[in-house]
Amino acid sequence: MSPLPPPAHSAPAPALLDAVRTRLVRESAEPTPARVASAVRAEGGVLGDAEVLAIVRLLRADLAGAGPLEPLLADPGITDILVNGPGQVWVEGDSGLRRADGIRFADDDAVRRLAQRLAAQAGRRLDAAAPWVDARLPSGARLHAVLPPIAPEGVCLSLRLPRRRVFSLGELVASGSLPPNGARLLRALVASRSAYLICGGTGSGKTTLLSALLSLVGRHERLVLVEDSAELRPEHPHVVRLQARPPNIEGTGGVSMHQLVRQALRMRPDRLVVGEVRGAEVVDLLAALNTGHEGGSGTVHANAAVDVPARIEALGCAAGLSREAVHSQLAATRALVVHLARDPGGPRRVAEVCVLRRDASGLVRAVPAITFRDGRGGAEQPGFPELTERLGPWWRDAGPGER
Repeated sequence: MSPLPPPAHSAPAPALLDAVRTRLVRESAEPTPARVASAVRAEGGVLGDAEVLAIVRLLRADLAGAGPLEPLLADPGITDILVNGPGQVWVEGDSGLRRADGIRFADDDAVRRLAQRLAAQAGRRLDAAAPWVDARLPSGARLHAVLPPIAPEGVCLSLRLPRRRVFSLGELVASGSLPPNGARLLRALVASRSAYLICGGTGSGKTTLLSALLSLVGRHERLVLVEDSAELRPEHPHVVRLQARPPNIEGTGGVSMHQLVRQALRMRPDRLVVGEVRGAEVVDLLAALNTGHEGGSGTVHANAAVDVPARIEALGCAAGLSREAVHSQLAATRALVVHLARDPGGPRRVAEVCVLRRDASGLVRAVPAITFRDGRGGAEQPGFPELTERLGPWWRDAGPGER
């Protein structure tokens, strides 16, 4: 006779689980097996060891971890977690945006508790007086949450997860993000110490590509990274990080990117890197790229490479520069622009490389030099001769097969 299967353990009753949770929170007690068993008895419940351990696991995830989101945080293929309510959890990864089937919260209060707990981990408050939070967690994840009534349909929670590893150019080629001759061109860009900006929309892979390129920098060079939140992870032996800090609840103590770029210039950088250019720091970055800081780089949000000069102009003018001064300094940087695109349902890919050229009116335009289609080949464009000249022997000496 075959042995009987072990009895299935049903999930603890929601009412008992809530009562135990409330008691532990009131007593500021950690959900250990002994304390959970004691709380169960105090609530008049009778459970076996397996049921008690099940409650311990649930409460540890709920009171100290990320609750139902724990398995998603452990998935290396997920880059974003979006919670639109207790039953609407979405994730984004290499395959695009999809609903996380089977992942749900007990109710709206469970989502609120998680959002407030994560905000507390970042040293921020999230309540009726401060109904939204934008902060970086100790794990490196970027947190954004909004409470009702600002979000009338319930708490909205967003987590942008840091990449757990750096992708090499070879891996980007293998994934279809970059053709082999494109990788050769980007290697030449780094070796020639040309200044460059990586542009693209949200989630297009700007940080991933920049980390890969910074990993190619010579081991004898010193990288100084200035970021709003630490997302760049180059594989390099000499990296110095500076990270901005938001103001506290009283509105003081903030450290801006603008201030950090100035400090970075006094730290003897061989390569000054601004993780994302989106404020007054653009003034100091342009000045640095015009005063001997070769090989500087950064990322900027733009839907197309041709929009980069206008984006830099808007940021520079908001910081106090005149339009003419912005375009004059931008032209003097001789920076190259690498644009990333993400086609619907397709992978993130390098779409084109542009040169910045000043026209007769004095304004800077991004002129396409080479374009890549569907991760293949490379079509030469009007700016290609200028690109070749800027990259020097690192590109000109490549054989036809490599180019």
